[in-house]
Formats: sequence, C-alpha cells, structure tokens
Amino acid sequence: MKRARIVLADDHSLLLGAFKSFLEPEFEVVGTFLDGRTLVENAKDLSPDVIVIDIGMPLMNGLSAGQRLKQDLPATKLIYLTMNQDPDLAAEAFKLGASGYLLKSSAASELAHAIREALIGRSYVTPLITEGMVGSFVQNLKRKKPTHKLTLRQKEVLQLLAEGRSMKEVAAVLNLTPRTVAFHKYTMMEQLKLKTGAELIQYAIRNSIVGA
Repeated sequence: MKRARIVLADDHSLLLGAFKSFLEPEFEVVGTFLDGRTLVENAKDLSPDVIVIDIGMPLMNGLSAGQRLKQDLPATKLIYLTMNQDPDLAAEAFKLGASGYLLKSSAASELAHAIREALIGRSYVTPLITEGMVGSFVQNLKRKKPTHKLTLRQKEVLQLLAEGRSMKEVAAVLNLTPRTVAFHKYTMMEQLKLKTGAELIQYAIRNSIVGA
C-alpha cells in the first residue's frame, strides 16, 4: 500500500527531526521546512497529502502559510501545531481550513493519529483545548468588518500574537509588561469592534499585518 506523503514545517530543527523520525515508518516524509515562506514556495512541487504546520514560524506564520497553501493545494490536509492553548486560535485555524490542531506538548502518537484522521476526511482537535472552542465558533459568526487603522506598536503586538505567541512572550520580545500587551490587545479589539482573539487574528491576516 502506498504511504501518504507528508510535509513538515517547524522553525525548531530538532523538533522537526524528531517528528520526521517518528512518522517515517508509517508515512513518507517528502519535505521539511523551517519557515512559512519557504514552505509556501515549495510545497506544491511535493504533492503532499498532509502538511503539518507550526503556527509560530518566522517570515510567514503558519496560519498565513496555511491560507495560501489551501489556495494552491485545496485537496491537501493541514494540521496545525502550536504552544498556544487559546481556543480562539484553534477556531481560527479551522475556519481557514485546518483538518487537525494539536499542542506541541501533545504526544507524538497524537500527531500520527491526527494525520490518519485527516487522510480519511475527518478532523482532529487535541482534547487539551476543545472545551473553549464552541464559544469561539459562535463568536466567529458575528464577525464585523473593522475600519480603523492601528498604530505601529499595536501592529507589532498583533503580529506576534497572530504568530501564536502568548502575551508574556510578546511582552518579552517588545520589552513591555504583560499588562501593557493585554492593554494593547483589548484596545485593538474595542477600536476595531471585534469580540474575540480569533477575530483579531483574522484581521491581521486579511490586512497583511502578519508575515507576507
């Protein structure tokens, strides 16, 4: 039986190697990439059945990369990996066409299971975050189109949040306090008339605030 073709994308080379070693006995890993832009530029030539994408990658974050990959490879299944447990982020990933969503703290066997589920047309979400997703989907249906422009600092905060970083991580990168980052996040949501973090992330993608 022909093995499914898998592409892996993660900016941590050690993790990438570990995933490849674990998956190769069952699947054919046809490509590995360290950033979203290189993934988008090369994935089509590899004809993958499934692409496993880290959300927080450099040059182009995983959600933006996945959105473009779905245009070029509509039949290819996308499975997202992240360290962020925010159910809003998971909801946004599925809205953009995900077939699976796992935390990096999940067992490697869970990734293999998610790939199997995707290959037969099912979706898989790690049990670690499913509880909060129903509310996120409901809020997504009420999305409003924002019209206000953001400041440079707000864009910096939003780009990092959309890459899957926590508010604490954003604070460290920008040399701010987590409280200040939270202030910027909720100010943007109020300013743009958005109700959830998922809406804010979609705004970032649609307005090219995240990696282009």
